[in-house]
Parts: sequence; structure tokens; C-alpha cells
Amino acid sequence: MKKWSGIALLLVLMMSVLVACGTKDEADGEKTGASDTKILKMGTSADYPPFEYVDTAVSDEIIGFDIDLAKMVAKELGYELEIEDMDFNGLIPALQAKSIDMVVAGMDGNNEERKKVIDFSTAYFTATNLVITMKDSNINSAEDLKGKKIGAQTASVQEKGAKSLEEQYGYSVESRDRVPDLFQEIKSGHLDAIVIADVVANGYIESNKELSSFELPEEHKLGLSMAFQKDSDLTAEFDRVLKELQDKGDVEKLVLKWFSN
Repeated sequence: MKKWSGIALLLVLMMSVLVACGTKDEADGEKTGASDTKILKMGTSADYPPFEYVDTAVSDEIIGFDIDLAKMVAKELGYELEIEDMDFNGLIPALQAKSIDMVVAGMDGNNEERKKVIDFSTAYFTATNLVITMKDSNINSAEDLKGKKIGAQTASVQEKGAKSLEEQYGYSVESRDRVPDLFQEIKSGHLDAIVIADVVANGYIESNKELSSFELPEEHKLGLSMAFQKDSDLTAEFDRVLKELQDKGDVEKLVLKWFSN
């Protein structure tokens, strides 16, 4: 009996050691996995369908073309995105303060002033600026804007474009933080017209038959780009994968998904 008791005790001790080792290995594995996860904080302004917005009828999740594209590139590079919604005019200051790593928000990468303080990826989408009016406003061209109030999103390239023509066409520009506010104010009559990128404006025009549009005069095509902190290593990484995805046709698939309807 003593012999069997000794063997049993030895077996118990061996099992204890094996369990302890297993627990340690699992803990080490969890720790390694956690350290291998690379998190990027991405800022956006989720008021710009179909690029980035929230379909409140479905969920509180931020969705859109920009979101899908950013997630696709990040996944290829082994990153996980934490997406933060903020006002458009707060995105660049957040990059400069290093509170976020990148911005994907329908931002024009051809802006020389912005290039002084942040970096841009190569363009992933091209858009044109439109002037949106009510059909019964009798505003059909830039010449009709004289004495009118024109709205644009604060700190956007549309705001800059509208202000650059302000003196020439004799209108005044008023800025708002959110795109839906602009459309609300043109409907209520607080604004006579607004300037919006075509791919965003098209969705509003299709669902609001009382709206009409024409191109902002002397406005060039906008090259939308991702933005990063100045001298960030992420710029080259994202550029490389963006090109690969464009060459494979994956970016075009996203364009068809979000802009073909």
C-alpha cells in the first residue's frame, strides 16, 4: 500500500508540473499575441456619405468607401484600426498633436498648405466640386451667385475653392462643420447654394428631386488621399499597398460597391 501511495503521489506531482507549464505557456502565448497586435488610430468625419457615415437605421457603426479601403490596406499591412469620428476641421490638428496616426476622410491631397504640416498618400479617388442649389432658386451658373450666401464645410477644399472665387462672382461664403447641416440650411433658405464633392452630392440629389447642380467654375479635379503625421513611416507603407490593390482591381471593386447605385 505504501508503494502504491508513493507512486500515486509522484503522479500527482508530475501532473501539477505539467498543468503549471501549460498555464505558463498559454499566458506567454496570450502575452505575445497581444504585443504582436499593431493598432492604428484613424480619424474621420463621418458625415460624408458614401465615403464615411453612419446609417443610424442599421447601427452606430461608421461605414463607407473610405472605411472599407482603409481597413483593406491596414489588414494587408497587419494593422487593426481604431476609428474616431470628429469634426473635419479637427482632423489635421489631431494628426499634428499625434493623438491619431492617420486620417481617411475624403481629404484632398493636393493642398500645398496641408503638405507643410502633414503627409499624404498617393490619390486613391478623383472627384469634382459641384454647386448645389434648389431648382426653384433660378441659380444656374456662377454668374447667378452674385449677392448670395454660399455654404461649404469648414476647413474643406470646397470651402477653399468657394472662397477663391468669392470676390470674382460677388457672393459670400459661410462655413459649417457638418455636411448634413449644409443641406438642411439650403432647404430652409438660410443658404442659397452649397459646394460639395460630386460623389457626395449625387446621393443627395438622387433622393431630393428639388435639388440641382452645376460645376464650380475653374475648379480642378480633386485627388483624395489618406493623411499621416509628418515624416511618418506609414505613408510609404500605405502607398505601396494602395498601388498593389489598385493594380489588382480591388479599389475599383469598392468604387462599384459604393458609387454604382
